[in-house]
Amino acid sequence: MALYKVEICGVNTSTLPLLSTEEKELLFEKITQGDQEARQRYIEGNLRLVLSVIKRFSSNNENADDLFQIGCIGLMKAIDNFDPSLNVKFSTYAVPMIIGEIRRFLRDNHAIRISRSVKDTAYKAIYAREALSRKTMQEPTIAEISEEIGIPKEDIVYALDAIQHPVSLYEPVYTDGGDTLYVMDQVSDKKTHEDSWIENLCIVDAMKKLNEREKNIITLRFLEGKTQMEVADMIGISQAQVSRLEKNALKIMRNYLDY
Repeated sequence: MALYKVEICGVNTSTLPLLSTEEKELLFEKITQGDQEARQRYIEGNLRLVLSVIKRFSSNNENADDLFQIGCIGLMKAIDNFDPSLNVKFSTYAVPMIIGEIRRFLRDNHAIRISRSVKDTAYKAIYAREALSRKTMQEPTIAEISEEIGIPKEDIVYALDAIQHPVSLYEPVYTDGGDTLYVMDQVSDKKTHEDSWIENLCIVDAMKKLNEREKNIITLRFLEGKTQMEVADMIGISQAQVSRLEKNALKIMRNYLDY
């Protein structure tokens, strides 16, 4: 795998920009305000990070262009989900996201070989979906994506299905001081109010053992089906803090119920 070539996916890696800490902070402030030009500059300013990550996979007989494109998807996801209030460097948050995206691609690609043309169609559709989502502030339809990139709807659906892969609920997405956040921590539970084990084990009595903040978090998470990120936004703390408080509250409740 030629990871050290100058041009990857049409990008001249020798001319990639380097952003200072101050520039990154200023750009991210603009990104949070919906500035798409700032987002593009931030992506370009972090492409070297993608390059450094894909070098770790030099032992794989994979096309460097493919890995770079997948890494860029991970980078964009990291930008869209990064919370500056966590007081960690963006690179610290982004690298695991990029690595995870590439590993999922390699796992899926190892089992079933997908033609380059199909993968290219899927990548174009993904980029178009990202762009249209930012432009219209809503999830675009397949028909809209088809019109945007000039590819038949059937081909887009086939390509997107071809690159799909299962994701474990226990796959880590972020680690903060030893407290790992998993995929399952960001998934809302819409059925909890109907058949939750918490209700079946006298939730009302158990929740009396919690303080007000813990009660609020448990109610939002397990009775209203909110994700940890949604809870964090609602009560004004980080997702990592929500995770710690939730785990502690559940431990208290389990101890009470076991007793």
